[in-house]
Amino acid sequence: MNDLVEPKAVEITYETDEPILYEVVDGVAWITMNRPGFNNAQNGQMTYALDDAFQRATNDDAVKCIVLAGNGKHFSAGHDIGTPGRDLHHEFDKRLMFGTHTNKPAAELLYTREQEQYLGMCRRWRDVPKPTIAMVQGACIAGGLMLAWVCDLIVASEDAFFQDPVNPLMGIPGVEYFAHAYELPPRVAKEFLLLGERMNAARAYSFGMVNKVVPREELHEATNAWATKLAGQNRLGNWLTKQSVNHVEELRGKRSAMDAVFHMHHFAHAQNDLVKGDSIAGVSGKSAADSNKKAAAE
Repeated sequence: MNDLVEPKAVEITYETDEPILYEVVDGVAWITMNRPGFNNAQNGQMTYALDDAFQRATNDDAVKCIVLAGNGKHFSAGHDIGTPGRDLHHEFDKRLMFGTHTNKPAAELLYTREQEQYLGMCRRWRDVPKPTIAMVQGACIAGGLMLAWVCDLIVASEDAFFQDPVNPLMGIPGVEYFAHAYELPPRVAKEFLLLGERMNAARAYSFGMVNKVVPREELHEATNAWATKLAGQNRLGNWLTKQSVNHVEELRGKRSAMDAVFHMHHFAHAQNDLVKGDSIAGVSGKSAADSNKKAAAE
C-alpha cells in the first residue's frame, strides 16, 4: 500500500471491540492496551480509545493516579503497520484541530493524520494533570516508546527492552514524539537511533530513562505500590510538581525540537514514497519483526 496517494477503500478487520481496558482500584486508574495477539500494536482504534480512557481518568475526581499498561507478553510493538486492523484511511472524530486526513492527497494525508494521532495525542497525554506511570514488560518499540515516555514514571520488568529501529528500517529519524535526546544523553541517543538496536531495562535505568527495574513477577506489585502512594498524596501538589519539571523541559526546547524533527520525519516519508513507492519503504509488520529478531540474535 502506498500511504501518500489518494485514499483507497481498504477493508479493516478489528479483532476486538475493546482495544483498551479500563479499571479504577483505590484511586488508581489502570489503562491497559488490549491487542495482545498483535503485541499491542497501535492502530487508530486503539489511539482514540486511549484518549477516551485518559480523558475519563482526568474527569474522575476519584482518580488520583493513572497507570498505562499492556496486556500480554509485550507492552507495545509500536504503530500498527501490518495487522488486519490497520486503519490508516479511516476517519475518527477529531480531538485536536487538524481536520480530516482521509481526503488529503499525497504527503498531506500522513502529515495531517500524524499531527493528531501521534504527536498531538502524546503531548495531550503528557499534560494530564495527574501523575502517570508506564508499566513496561517485554517489547517497548518505536510507537511504544512514545506511550511510555509521556508518562511521568516508568517501571519496567527485567526482561523489558526499548528500541527505535525506524532509521535502519525506513530511513526515518525516529518516531514522531521525538523525546530521544531528552530521555537519553545525546551520544547515546545517536547510538539508539542510528543503530536501532535494543536497549535492555538495566541500561535504560542507568541513563534515568527508567525509574525502577524489577522481576516480571513483581512488576504489577511494584507499580501498584508507587501508584497507591501517589494516589494518597495531595492532588494539587502532584499536579504542580509534574508541571514544574515539564516546564523545565520546555525551557530546554523540547517542544521546538519535536516540531523540527516532525518535519524531518515527514520529509523522510515523502522521500521513501518518491524513491521506493511506499512511505515506510515497504516495511511490513512481519518484515520489521523478522529484522528485529535477527538483529537480537546476532
